[in-house]
Amino acid sequence: MKPTLRAVAEAVGVSRSTVSNAYSRPDQLSTELRRRILDAAREMGYPGPDPTARSLRRGYVGAIGVLFTSRLSYAFTDPFATQFLTGVAQAAERHGSSLLLVPLPADAAGARKAVENAAVDGFCVYCGGDEEGEIVDAIRGRGLPFVTTSARPRAEDRWVGIDERAAARSVAEHLTGLGHRRVALLADSVLPDAAPGPVRVGDLADVPHPTTRERLAGFADAFAAVGVDWSQLTILSAADNSRPAGAAAVGAPDALPEPITAVLACADVLALGALDTLREAGRHLAVTGFDDIAEAAPVGLTTVRQPGVEKGRRAAELLLDPPVDTDAHQILLPTTLVVRTSAGPAPRS
Repeated sequence: MKPTLRAVAEAVGVSRSTVSNAYSRPDQLSTELRRRILDAAREMGYPGPDPTARSLRRGYVGAIGVLFTSRLSYAFTDPFATQFLTGVAQAAERHGSSLLLVPLPADAAGARKAVENAAVDGFCVYCGGDEEGEIVDAIRGRGLPFVTTSARPRAEDRWVGIDERAAARSVAEHLTGLGHRRVALLADSVLPDAAPGPVRVGDLADVPHPTTRERLAGFADAFAAVGVDWSQLTILSAADNSRPAGAAAVGAPDALPEPITAVLACADVLALGALDTLREAGRHLAVTGFDDIAEAAPVGLTTVRQPGVEKGRRAAELLLDPPVDTDAHQILLPTTLVVRTSAGPAPRS
C-alpha cells in the first residue's frame, strides 16, 4: 500500500498538519523535528504531498493552458503555431508561470474532459474551431479566465485576433487587380472528411472552422466585386494544415476541374506545398499565402503578414495581467499585405 501523510504522522507521533508543514512551511518547525519527519518519510517511501493538489487547494497552480484543436505535435511543427507559443511563453516567463499544452479530442465529450482535467489557472484558446463554444462553456463551468484568438460576442470576453475576412480580401484584391479571374482557393479540412483535392462547397456556412470560413469569405468578396461568384471558384481541400498536405491537395495541376491562373491558400504552409507541386509540374501559376512565416520570403511568396509572436504575447498578458479597463480586453491586431514574386499578372487569353 502506498504510504500516506497520515502514516508518517502516526510513525513520528505528530499531527498531519505538522508533517505537511515539514514540506510546505519548514520555518514553522525546529530543525530536529523536521529532520525526523523527513527521515521517517524517506524510510517509508512517502514522496511528499502532491504538488498539484496542494496548488489547487491554495487556488493557484502557476500554469496556463493552451488549447489546440489538433494533435500535440502541431504545436511544434506548424510555423505560425510556434510563433504564437513563443509569444505566450515570453509573457508566462515574465509572470513566473508555466505552460500546459492541451490538445483537444475531436469529440465534444473528450474535449470537455480535457478542459475539466487540466490543472491550470486559465486558458488560451488557440484556433478553437466551431466547437469553441462548448470549450468556453466548460471553462466557464470551472470559473477560470480565458482568452481566445478569435472575436467573442460577449463584451466582457477577452480575445486577441485579426480581421480575417478583410485580410484575406486584401490579397485577393491584389490578384484581381492583376487580372486573375479563374482561381482555386486552398484550405485545410474545408468540409468534414473531405478527400484531398477539389470539393464542392455549396455554402460558406458549411465550412466548419471559423478562421477558414472567414478567409474563404474574404477571398470570395474580392472576386464577387469583379463579377466572379462563389460557384465559379475552384475549392481545394487539404487533409491538414501542412506543406505536404498543400502539395497533395493541388495534386496533378493538369487534373484540376478547370483551367486556373492562381491559387489562393489560407495558410503559407499550404501555399508552399502548392508551389512545390506546381514547380515540379512546370506550371507557373500565381500563388499566395497567409501568415508570412519565415519560409515565405526566401521563395518570394506573396502573403498576408500577421504578428504571430505578438498575438501570443498579448493573449497571455490579457490572461495573466488583464487591464482594469474592460475596453482593453479585446485587441484587434493589424495585418499587412506583403507583395513578392509568386503572384504575377494573369496570362492574356
